[in-house]
Amino acid sequence: MKTVVITGSARGFGLAMLRFFKEKNFNVVVCDVSEEDLVKAKNELESIKGKGKVLAFLCDVTKESDVKNVITKTIDELKTIDIWINNAGVNQPNEAIWNLDTKVIDRLIDIDLKGTIICSKEIIPIMQKQGFGAIYNVEGHGSNDAKILGLSLYGTAKRGVTYFTESLGFEIDKLNLPILVGKITPGIMITHFISNSVDNKTIELDAKTKNIYNILGDYPETIAEFMVNKIVNNTKNNVKFTWLTNRRAFMRFLTASFKKRNFFE
Repeated sequence: MKTVVITGSARGFGLAMLRFFKEKNFNVVVCDVSEEDLVKAKNELESIKGKGKVLAFLCDVTKESDVKNVITKTIDELKTIDIWINNAGVNQPNEAIWNLDTKVIDRLIDIDLKGTIICSKEIIPIMQKQGFGAIYNVEGHGSNDAKILGLSLYGTAKRGVTYFTESLGFEIDKLNLPILVGKITPGIMITHFISNSVDNKTIELDAKTKNIYNILGDYPETIAEFMVNKIVNNTKNNVKFTWLTNRRAFMRFLTASFKKRNFFE
């Protein structure tokens, strides 16, 4: 039975993906920094029909010791880790970069970029030893060089994730390792993430932003089902799975006048 580990997965997109993996009879491993959310997520996943086991670990992806603990205990219990998804991430306060406290800058970069690097660094030797495995990193605003006022720091981190993932796939190809690497590009998801920042402050979205989110956004469950199916069936290295394609975005704008959606009521 295959095992998937997803960081930052006690709610939102990560949890939504774990639900679909559990339905496909995967062992699923929840990792998060909130003990309360972990307990809720574990209980929910255990209630879903599927043959796999459910493990849950407190894990701060910026701490190498936490990541090693997740890997060691998962291997001890489940023997292998087939898929590792670096999903943990935080949003920045809706401020220009010069208005951000250095502690906020450090924390966001550590989680959104450095956490992805640390987790990849730790899981690759395990996958080398077992002779197989796949790593997927979640992209976000900035991965395609888009720029929005108030998201420069977050965009910088996600652009770094994109470069790192592509380079990781390149290195794995060059060294002929039995590991797949890929990028997950979910687009705009309507979750707790969009209205809460790394410093636990509420992000006030203006009317224009809400309108864009209403047109282009989706709940994580919709995107998660698409991504899990892509991941389960993938056999190629350095792939990219995109939900909000240019075609889908065009059709959303084209039909927005008569397909009204409001996620903020």
